Amino acid sequence: MDAKPSASETAGTLAGIADDASAVKACCAATYSSDWARLLLGESFHPGGMALTERLGELLRLGPGSRVLDVAAGKGASAIHLARTFGCGVVGVELSAENVREATQAAERAGVSELARFERDDAEQLAAAEASFDALICECAFCTFPDKRAAAAEFARVLRPGGHVGMSDLTRTGDVPADLRTLLAWVACIADAQPIGAYSRYLEDAGLTVDGIEAHDDALAAMVQDIRTRLMGAELLVKMKKIALPGADFAQARETARAAAAAVRAGQFGYAILTATKSA
Repeated sequence: MDAKPSASETAGTLAGIADDASAVKACCAATYSSDWARLLLGESFHPGGMALTERLGELLRLGPGSRVLDVAAGKGASAIHLARTFGCGVVGVELSAENVREATQAAERAGVSELARFERDDAEQLAAAEASFDALICECAFCTFPDKRAAAAEFARVLRPGGHVGMSDLTRTGDVPADLRTLLAWVACIADAQPIGAYSRYLEDAGLTVDGIEAHDDALAAMVQDIRTRLMGAELLVKMKKIALPGADFAQARETARAAAAAVRAGQFGYAILTATKSA
């Protein structure tokens, strides 16, 4: 039987994959469509849950008739919530075909399939026509895009003049700690978290004007703690053979969660909402 790779070998492999943009995107898509992600993150894969999604909708002044693009829509929870709450039409785009299938089914169950639909697409080269949306949201995903400049340019391209972007994401102060530069940390939106000013520059360089920034660091702290609790519960259930999570590396996940919690407590990571407008 082959020996299990050491922690250093695993870290080296992950670091190598993290240097490959297509591998990072494929791994993110696969991870976020897995039972493992759902167990640890629940239905909402971002800090603040639906409360912060609704806050984005308010800031973007969504309403009936608004045409909204949800980039990296996951399993559709945010798109469905926006459609229900504001009566807007939402197109959710997602790299994972499995997520698109599950999101479509979720919209049907929620009775909003006429308002919320889902398509497979890449944030860095969107299929949508130029100036085809009134608003765009991107939650806890921009920092995982290998080519952030291309994604920001696509955001601006698909917005109509006067349209709005609402983006929420992890922020960092200083350098990312060495133990949070693995592929797992990248997938968890940590490894390539940007300073708040960098997010603003990506949007501004794409021709958008940043209107406002809101800090929501408390939402991140709460989510990290919740993940650590869920992780302990999941490991216990696997040991009791109540559930099966093939390939789950609990040791690495525990270490990443521990390092992330320490960094959040130290003020190295936060969470923020940015809104921006395309010039009319």
